[in-house]
Amino acid sequence: MPKRKRTFPCGHRGMGKYCHVCAEKERARSAKRQQKDEWKQTFAADPIDLQGLPKEIVAKARQILQGLADGRDYREFSGKRLQHDRSEISIPVTRSYRLLCRASVPGASVERLSRRGRQSFR
Repeated sequence: MPKRKRTFPCGHRGMGKYCHVCAEKERARSAKRQQKDEWKQTFAADPIDLQGLPKEIVAKARQILQGLADGRDYREFSGKRLQHDRSEISIPVTRSYRLLCRASVPGASVERLSRRGRQSFR
């Protein structure tokens, strides 16, 4: 006599001890959660807060921050000094985002990442 399909508590039908559809969804959900937790842990090593920004901007900002930490000049990243305060340096990350740095003797110390918009850099 052939086995009969049964209805699981989730509403799916199938043969076996548990619902394979729900088990697969749970595996995918836990893998995505683990990936997200690993991504959040990478922010602990950043000198400035980059959370809440798109991944492409975070990657490029980290590349610039690493270059500045290695001693590269801010002009290699198309950085410019601000007119109203020559000790501040603006380094473009993308078209809408800028890293604002304070000039120091050996290099530039990064203060923050700002989104360019209607507000000024002050």
